[in-house]
Amino acid sequence: MNFARPCAVTLIDDDEDFRAALVERLRLQDLEVREFASAEAALKVLNADYPGVVVTDLRMPGMDGRGLLSRLQSMDPDLPVVMITGHGDIAEAVEALRHGAYDFVAKPFDFARLNESLVRALEKRGLVLDNRALVLAAARARPGTTLLGASPAIERLRSVIDQIADAEMDVLIEGPTGVGKEVVARALHEGGRRRVHRFVAMNCGALPEGLIETELFGSEPGAFPGALRRRIGLVEQSHRGTLFLDEVESLSPAAQLAILRVVEQREIQPIGAAAARRLDLRILSASKIDLADAVARGRFRDDLYHRLNVVKLRVPPLVERREDIPLLFAHFLALAGKAHGQSPKPLSAEGHRRLVEHLWPGNVRELAHFAERAALGLEESALAPSVEAGGGLADQIDRYEKSILEASLAHHAGAVKAVGEALRLPRKTLYDKLARHGLSPSRFRTTARQPTT
Repeated sequence: MNFARPCAVTLIDDDEDFRAALVERLRLQDLEVREFASAEAALKVLNADYPGVVVTDLRMPGMDGRGLLSRLQSMDPDLPVVMITGHGDIAEAVEALRHGAYDFVAKPFDFARLNESLVRALEKRGLVLDNRALVLAAARARPGTTLLGASPAIERLRSVIDQIADAEMDVLIEGPTGVGKEVVARALHEGGRRRVHRFVAMNCGALPEGLIETELFGSEPGAFPGALRRRIGLVEQSHRGTLFLDEVESLSPAAQLAILRVVEQREIQPIGAAAARRLDLRILSASKIDLADAVARGRFRDDLYHRLNVVKLRVPPLVERREDIPLLFAHFLALAGKAHGQSPKPLSAEGHRRLVEHLWPGNVRELAHFAERAALGLEESALAPSVEAGGGLADQIDRYEKSILEASLAHHAGAVKAVGEALRLPRKTLYDKLARHGLSPSRFRTTARQPTT
């Protein structure tokens, strides 16, 4: 999912000469400008998904700026509206701020002052629209799944799962730790006719060496001292359903031989049983390493590998599907918020940066843990500050702006040019903001940039 910054401005002013001059200046800033002479005309094209900012004169014939603000607030209370006023109308402009206007500038004004306000407003608008898209996409997702996203890699994986879910062939699922191999296995099970029966997940790395046959195949009463009742092994529990061999690469040589018989013959003989029992099951296995390489190194049985590897699915790591990361985060954040009885807050600019730039070596599992910490307030920089944080609107905006500047300075190790490019701020504007917030780039150069965890 891509997060393009909004760059649109709707300008409304009945003064044609003033409007034409301002449009020219705005377009020099690479902004997409639509101009209107009246509020009524602008309202015909504006909607709640408008990816930009509205700049309007306060005093106009017909519907004035205050009336337009009221209409826009009812349409979308998060749409930034910047008022242009005369010196005699400043009191009314301040009143408009109290009713939801984003900012105001008084004529005659320095264009840099308006441009600075627009940069902040567009950044805010981008965050609002991004979070709306994430919440909507997460709401449409199937509960409990991490096969979310629109990246080519995950689209291909879902397509193959749909094609083979109802087939009877065994499947080997490979991918690094934390990518969601069990989720893929469950999707295969749930997508086929076996979904009405059990999905039995077996952690191959946790099989006790001395009890392999008992764990796998079960035992009959009296089979050994202390065996007072029949025990059904993991393999038989999956009869008519699916047996999932997780971390299959960690099977001991003895366990590999035991599993081979099951894969080849689809039958088991519990300890103490007089005869073997036929089973109807599908076997899915997962490995975090390349099993073919393990075979070449003599660490895994060649015959077992080829029987498990009827179809191989590779689950891509997050680094290969970075565009899906924000959606996955929103999904996990919503789940964590629900689990802890909290309403999830929107993602901050620093949160977006961290999601996109971090390498996520732990993949989906690491991302899910990060979302849960964020939901519990343990990753405060990832979420936008609460509107109830205290102070007036200007104070809250200042705190938010300072947090973004601090995060960007830390990320770029105090390199002002890189910060300006990342935040799309002219050099002079950036230095003015740093001075106003008491931020010194040199302080951030003293500490080498560390990888995000």
